[in-house]
Amino acid sequence: MSSTEFIKRRSRALCLLFTALFTLVTLAGCGGGGGGSTPTPPPVVVDTPPPAPTGPDFSEVDASFQSFIDERIDFDGISYVLVDAEGIMHQATFGDHTDDTVVLLASTSKVPAVMTLMALQDDANVDFSISEPVSTYLPYDGPYADRTVEQMVSNTSGIPGLRLLDGYGSQTGPTIEDFNHLCQYSAQPIFTFEACGQTLVQNELPTSQPAGSVYDYGGSQWQIAGVTASTVANATWNQLVDQYLGTPCGLEVFTFGNPWESPTSFSGSVDSLAGTANPNIEGGAITNMADYAKLLQVHLNGGFCGDTQVLSGDSIASMQVDRGGVVATNATPYGMGWWIQTELPGVLTDPGAFGAVSFIDVNRGIGGYMAIDEYGDEADSGAPPGFFIGQAIPAIQAAWDAAQ
Repeated sequence: MSSTEFIKRRSRALCLLFTALFTLVTLAGCGGGGGGSTPTPPPVVVDTPPPAPTGPDFSEVDASFQSFIDERIDFDGISYVLVDAEGIMHQATFGDHTDDTVVLLASTSKVPAVMTLMALQDDANVDFSISEPVSTYLPYDGPYADRTVEQMVSNTSGIPGLRLLDGYGSQTGPTIEDFNHLCQYSAQPIFTFEACGQTLVQNELPTSQPAGSVYDYGGSQWQIAGVTASTVANATWNQLVDQYLGTPCGLEVFTFGNPWESPTSFSGSVDSLAGTANPNIEGGAITNMADYAKLLQVHLNGGFCGDTQVLSGDSIASMQVDRGGVVATNATPYGMGWWIQTELPGVLTDPGAFGAVSFIDVNRGIGGYMAIDEYGDEADSGAPPGFFIGQAIPAIQAAWDAAQ
């Protein structure tokens, strides 16, 4: 064999050897090698999300409401709803109340009334300021025309409040002069909203005080504020409420009437509400849970109903500023529509004589509305607000805090 032929054969042999070795290495890497075991793949790590929060447990609050109903013979039902900025957190009904129960609010009407006034002021197309004397807007003068809407709805106008109710008029005859300041509580069709407002402005009550000098809750000052707003907008009071609150918030039943002459004639339906032509601003509204829940949310979410801003942030904050607690006489912590609960820091309430209470807790970002519908004289009207504010709200706060 020649050396050349030998080199060729050796080259072919080496090539075959290298090819065989390469094949073996490849098969081993793919698990196809001889008797070697298959490598164990690394464990798959799955991120398990934390359990979804269940939210506050309000079962003890529910039990306290049920106990209140069980222990009282003069109250047959309670409904309540709790909200935060996102919506309804919890609601429950007891006794003869249902989710759809409609009640008279009495003074729990005050916060929605102020919301309407503040929305009118926020409207860039309307020339209206709560800080101007009402004489700026009314076509008549009188001893109370120098007071502002701001003073009236903070109960600091100096116009005697509900403490002087017995001196508001005689109600001995059929004319508005006979009723005098009592015209604001009349559902009789002979009194118009505007004419009653003029009577209030032009007829001075005994013990009147200078504006800004005294805190005196409720009464004629609230009615004058509403009449002033209606005059500015050239609209009825309920048209204003519907424009600024009802339509944007999708309210179902919320409206104002004048049930004070005979509150027991109200049957729980909108049609049975008397006095819508002469609505009582401080205490004539009706609502169900869903409507008031939407109104409370406005105070917790920056002023919005859905995508519509119905109140500016400044207006919401202004309603919470203490005006009643800084006057010289009878100082009482009060904003505009809101009582300031100094024993419950951050809590503002709006209680009514028929048993309803609304509240917001600005520190926790929650609010609530609680209602009892007992309008007869035999009811202890002080019991529900006292229970709601003194016991229910602290229990609600405790349940909220436990979930945080």
